[in-house]
Amino acid sequence: MEEHPQAREIVETLGKAGFVAYYAGGWVRDLLLQHPSDDIDIATNAPPETVQALFPHTVAVGIAFGIVVVIIDGHQYEVATFRQDLDYLDGRRPSRIEFTTAQEDAKRRDFTINGMFYDPIKNEILDYVDGQKDLKAQLIRAIGNPHERIKEDRLRMIRAIRLSCRFNFRIEEKTQQAILAHSSELFPAVAIERVWQEFVKGNNFGKLYPMIIQLHQFHLLQEIFPSLKNLTLEELKKQMGPTTYYPQAAPVIAHLLTLFPERTLQEELEICHYLKISNIEQKFVTFLHHAKALIQINEPLEKVEWAYFYADKHADTSLQILAAHLPIKEKELFLTKHVNQAANLQKSIDQIRSNDLVLKSHHLMQAGVKPGKKMGELLNEGNRIAINEQIFDPQSIIEKLNLS
Repeated sequence: MEEHPQAREIVETLGKAGFVAYYAGGWVRDLLLQHPSDDIDIATNAPPETVQALFPHTVAVGIAFGIVVVIIDGHQYEVATFRQDLDYLDGRRPSRIEFTTAQEDAKRRDFTINGMFYDPIKNEILDYVDGQKDLKAQLIRAIGNPHERIKEDRLRMIRAIRLSCRFNFRIEEKTQQAILAHSSELFPAVAIERVWQEFVKGNNFGKLYPMIIQLHQFHLLQEIFPSLKNLTLEELKKQMGPTTYYPQAAPVIAHLLTLFPERTLQEELEICHYLKISNIEQKFVTFLHHAKALIQINEPLEKVEWAYFYADKHADTSLQILAAHLPIKEKELFLTKHVNQAANLQKSIDQIRSNDLVLKSHHLMQAGVKPGKKMGELLNEGNRIAINEQIFDPQSIIEKLNLS
């Protein structure tokens, strides 16, 4: 695995100042699993004020928790002072901390496979929690008492499932029991935005489908979406089945909305608002919903409607999503039909995308049409004719408009 020289520079600088510093957490796990990773966090016994003094470019993102971001050559690294987290009151973050040793710092972390350190100077793994043992056994195990770890941060229940799915590891029995015991406590301790980010991370590794299945099995999916309380595992698998054929570009929300079939656009957008997803993703939901309606229309549509549909940046992904829900024999025919139809309209599609339609206002002005509402109507009608009849000469379109 390629090591970041800037990260090593941070460790060396702290070492020369009389402190110890290690790479921590997920990067160490991925190193041992031989998975590429460039997300390096650094843990040290240097106080945050010392870290700030040693490096010219820093950002105090969590100074109260001993966390400083060090920036070298445009690369950012989170440097955290070894700490103990004390007095969890809200199931999310400690109300106070104490700086401590690497051994004690490891004990506050979530799972054994995430609790190891790596010394890049000595090329040495420091493992105080049997993380290497659980990696070999392919286990997700909470560090120490799983009930305490979960009470400290309820999101760890979802994180355990995400990691289990990502690596195809089994969740250790006592950790399983703790998740089941505390699943009903997910909210209000955890913000929905943090849950959404877990969905995104699961999707990034192509593991969203098994993750959702496990969330259901551990009664967490029903906590996230109470309307799914009576959804059986068999129904869930049936509804989610087509998502295994979704294109890589399909956003997370497209996967999740399969849990809510036959919903109106307004109801789908209410789910988006609940999850607090971005406006960009909401626009995709709107487009996908209209795409479903468009292909279900029995009457032939004008070419202009298809041209504007294909010109949208979400069209290809939406068509692949819709195809995933068709019987196997129909999928290829469906996609081939639209590929051919789009190819035949490609010139018009390019003009729509570049906002360079055939008929323009100056063409109508030359034909004696004055600016105003009437001109707007003629422009719309003229370009509808242009696309429907594939005419690319403005004068020919004007003749069809019959302006006299």
